Amino acid sequence: MDFPVERANAAKILVIGDVMLDRYWFGEVDRISPEAPVPVVRVARREDRLGGAANVARNISALGAQATLMGLVGADEAGEQVASLAREEGIDARLVVDASMPTTLKMRVMGRQQQLLRVDFEERPNDGGLATLMADMRGIVAHHDIVVLSDYAKGCLDRVQDLIAVCREAGVPVLVDPKGHEYARYTGATMITPNRLEMSQAVGAWKDEADLESRAQALRARLELEALLITRSEQGMTLFSAEGRHHIDAQAHEVFDVSGAGDTVLATLSVARAAGLDWQSAVYWANRAGGIVVGKLGTSVVTAGELS
Repeated sequence: MDFPVERANAAKILVIGDVMLDRYWFGEVDRISPEAPVPVVRVARREDRLGGAANVARNISALGAQATLMGLVGADEAGEQVASLAREEGIDARLVVDASMPTTLKMRVMGRQQQLLRVDFEERPNDGGLATLMADMRGIVAHHDIVVLSDYAKGCLDRVQDLIAVCREAGVPVLVDPKGHEYARYTGATMITPNRLEMSQAVGAWKDEADLESRAQALRARLELEALLITRSEQGMTLFSAEGRHHIDAQAHEVFDVSGAGDTVLATLSVARAAGLDWQSAVYWANRAGGIVVGKLGTSVVTAGELS
């Protein structure tokens, strides 16, 4: 089975969610600080990458599809950098600037290819920014094949029920990467993609695969979902739909960094579905992409060429 490159190139996908900037400081560690028992990193290189919902859009663009990105950024250098990086990646970024909050920034200090420290800058947005985002989204949602909602619990998707309702009115499928345990807020989406921990938080611990299937199908019915996909790290992925349970084993040969792997899986799912593949085929390619990206450092992407 080949990845449908030509159909993927024609796909138009709208990503809405918590936009972040991932900032990396790479350096060498050769001594311990005399001030405290911590390593001293001599920074030799700096690199900024799109994170959160922006990384989902970046992965969609890398797969050849047309990505539109909506989210909130602050009136700051990090927000300008997000917009600049998005343009470089070929993403149509329609970001709402909210001067009352900083752009969500995750700064990682790396020594000898290992993460030594992460510093986060973030605040929740105000109602004004969310209202503007909602109004802007209404005007463009119908021009896309699929909407992806990337929830990192930073506040951009506080009105996720309203966003899903608009998508349903427009007849556009909605894929959601959820957060937290209150999944009722995602009612009406087409698919949600919780990881193993998030699923257990939502439905409780399961004793075996039969118990998991019962809980997953009950949740799918309660939320009016077409499908539910649980990403299970080294255990692979399990899809639940009206056709039943479909499991696929993990394909990673070497796990180097899991940062952003969920973004890659969500992006690949959305592109495959927009290209006309069924759920099982879409999950096959998403699993393949996830296995590739965990072998890379930091928030990275997978291209259509790598998939094939």
